Amino acid sequence: MSKAVKVGIVGCGTVGTGVVQILLEKKEEISRKAGVNIEVSKVAARNWNKRRFFEVPQDLRTTDWKEVVENSDIVVELIGGVSVAKEVVEEALKRGKPVVTANKHLLAEFGKEISTLARENNTTILFEGAVGGGIPLIKVLKETLVSNGVEEIQGILNGTTNYILTKMEEENLPFEEALKEAQQKGYAEADPTFDIEGIDAAHKIAVLASLAFGGFVDFSKVFVEGITKVNVLDLKLGNELGYKLKLLAIAKKTPSGEVEVRVHPTFIPLSNPLSNVNGVFNGVLFKSDYLGKLKLQGAGAGAYPTATAVVQDIIQLAKQLAECGKTFDITPLGWNDGEIPVAEDFYSRYYLRLGVEDKPGVLYKIAKILAEKGISVAGVLQQEWVLKYLKNPSEVVPLIILTHKAYESKIKSAVDEIEKLPFVEEKPVLIRVEEEKY
Repeated sequence: MSKAVKVGIVGCGTVGTGVVQILLEKKEEISRKAGVNIEVSKVAARNWNKRRFFEVPQDLRTTDWKEVVENSDIVVELIGGVSVAKEVVEEALKRGKPVVTANKHLLAEFGKEISTLARENNTTILFEGAVGGGIPLIKVLKETLVSNGVEEIQGILNGTTNYILTKMEEENLPFEEALKEAQQKGYAEADPTFDIEGIDAAHKIAVLASLAFGGFVDFSKVFVEGITKVNVLDLKLGNELGYKLKLLAIAKKTPSGEVEVRVHPTFIPLSNPLSNVNGVFNGVLFKSDYLGKLKLQGAGAGAYPTATAVVQDIIQLAKQLAECGKTFDITPLGWNDGEIPVAEDFYSRYYLRLGVEDKPGVLYKIAKILAEKGISVAGVLQQEWVLKYLKNPSEVVPLIILTHKAYESKIKSAVDEIEKLPFVEEKPVLIRVEEEKY
């Protein structure tokens, strides 16, 4: 067997600790199965007094990330964020050293810049762990679907928000209580902003869209709406209509050649394969021209699922170094062909819930505004049917309207007008509906 390939790790949080543990405990097994000898050179962390679930040997520890880059053949960045992490990645690539990262934030905002730097220095950056944790989403795009034209991606890409929505639905918990439980169980951070506001899922879908559609996505153009305003009432009403509510990340081609890239609470029909992805699990549905629909589901976060994906990338690069003396990306899709034109408007069905006075003419005036905006009504729910879900029925009753497909700008303009009507007593609730037959 050829000489050992030295791997250095910068960042020893949950995922970093998992990577070190796997590489040390499975060293012989990796060597036997993959035919490559991987040696952990150094592990950098800011604080080594912090307790970890696996104890990193003293001789591997450092607080200087530059020492890791200096003494490694492969550099693994697991810090997170975009400041120090970007500096680490850039320094390694400038030295011609391949990089493995699980940093979706860094890739979503600086993927093109980093990818270009890797090519200029004849090296590689791999990032299987950045999007789906233990689900091999990047591998599917780069290898399985490389001969297919990807038409659409739908993904539940954040386990925290999926857990919260599942709890709200199954136990009738308000959002705040479901979030608190998620934090107590360690599924949500003390500051859960990136998760509950949809930013984490938006970073991930931006990376997937870049790979799927061959270019780079300007992250500032991604539409993002989180789950903080989701009401249990709408979850229940959606169930009655045959829908499940998910924080869905979507990237799809439009007839005009643009790509919709968006994240928001979405009603999907029970026939959608993602409707039964619950709890902390993630799931992604790829739609392509030859293969059709392909669903992947599994643990999308956590120490070992993500660490396993990171180690997979490390082994790929280590084998290349050991056998070829250099590394290469098997199928370097994404960030290569200029900016992907992201649609500023998108086309969807809508669920609209209004709190209105119970009086004649209400529906007529609302439908008139929708019609003037070119929005066709697909259905209206009867008041008696909805009232059974109200804890304290009053003179203000919910009116539920389902639309056919319309542009986001049109429906928002209509809702702004409807909200000003004198008989509308509550702020309207607008939820997108992804359903092919409409």
